[in-house]
Amino acid sequence: MKTVVVVGGGITGLCTMHYLKRQAEKMNMPVRLVLAEKNAYLGGKMHSIQEHGFIMETGADSMVARHPSVLNLIKELEFESELVYNETGISYIHTNNELHAIPAGSTFGIPMSLDSLYASTLISNEGKERALKDSELPNTKFTKESSIGEFLEYFLGKEIVEKQIAPVLAGVYSGDLYQLSLASTLPYLVDYKNDYGSIMKGFEANREQFEQAANKKFISFRNGLSSLMNRLEELLPEVEFYKNTSTERILKIDHGYEVTFNNGERIYADVVVLAVPNTVVRSILNDSQLDRNFGKFTNGSAITMYLGFDIPDTVLPKDGTGFIVSHNSDLVCNASTWTSRKWKHTSHNGKLLVRLFYKSNNPKYEELVAMSDEELTQVALEDIRLSLNIEEKPIVVNIEKWIDAMPKYDLAHNEALQETIEDMEKNYPNVFIAGCSYFGVGIGACIENGKNTAEKVIKALK
Repeated sequence: MKTVVVVGGGITGLCTMHYLKRQAEKMNMPVRLVLAEKNAYLGGKMHSIQEHGFIMETGADSMVARHPSVLNLIKELEFESELVYNETGISYIHTNNELHAIPAGSTFGIPMSLDSLYASTLISNEGKERALKDSELPNTKFTKESSIGEFLEYFLGKEIVEKQIAPVLAGVYSGDLYQLSLASTLPYLVDYKNDYGSIMKGFEANREQFEQAANKKFISFRNGLSSLMNRLEELLPEVEFYKNTSTERILKIDHGYEVTFNNGERIYADVVVLAVPNTVVRSILNDSQLDRNFGKFTNGSAITMYLGFDIPDTVLPKDGTGFIVSHNSDLVCNASTWTSRKWKHTSHNGKLLVRLFYKSNNPKYEELVAMSDEELTQVALEDIRLSLNIEEKPIVVNIEKWIDAMPKYDLAHNEALQETIEDMEKNYPNVFIAGCSYFGVGIGACIENGKNTAEKVIKALK
């Protein structure tokens, strides 16, 4: 019987096991399945904490509903009854110490129609007129490998990019738009421009698919995202889960690999999947020949904070769900989600739960990361006071520091990935890299990557 070891019990590693088990059973292929996870729990960046009637997600707070892999997995797990959808409402940009609504009918701040463009209070009339030149400017130089910042500024103008689009996109992709490629963010924008002559006309032609996803964009579960991890584990009784177990090294021997764990145990594996961050992959392989490419992948950092209050969340602005911070703001945070409003299941008694984000591109980040939890809490409370005029003390505070743990897909990413895959095939056949460091930061992309990785493993086992 052959052995497969998956290193990393996040969503990618678990989905690799889920689809590997299904494929192996379908093909009547006996295989020993081992998953090693350094934490006491599975899920990685998807982990839920429950305290004082609040549900707080330490990493990702939801999944994008329209990604086909997400609902397909949930149906396969027969877990639809646990689904919850986000409440719809207004998202804001905080600029000049005021909240401005991100216009309805926009995607990532990009207007999908003339009505959406004209409704914006974030940009001037001159900025709106400049955005209309999109339909007059032909695309003669931009491809999906181009910078999304340069692409959008060229066709829509600097003002709308700076004041409305960049705050939203940078909040999602944790990077400088001028260092992020279209391929790693919104590749369909190039197709819209090329096929319809303008970005907005492309959105209008594809309006139906965006309108279908507009109201209920995101999903979670009644008991938090960890319940999905628990469901996956429950349906994988054949898998040997090594929790509280770090993988120290992989050594090539004979026709396979010796995997060594921090407790001294060693397992011989025919196939290994490294579904862990790039920094961990580098440490496990410890191969200077591969470092030239592994070193090209970059990461950002973030501090996220939940504050729960013993007051009703009706104190929030009507229909609002949160904001992103732009220019000329006295706030320190990069963004805030009004969690109890956006996700009703996170507050069992209707009390206020707020989440704030402080990212490594924040001018004060170095000061923040050096602060104690008590000092960080005071910074967050001041941000809440300034943005919501709330001065109550919290009954719950949860602080998570994701240091160098947020993958940034800059312009060098795709080339580095292809070269790394080629190096791995040459030097470590049947060792596969996987996960958000390489194949997409969204949970949907991680699920899809797990499925694709399982198919590679099956081929390697034949």
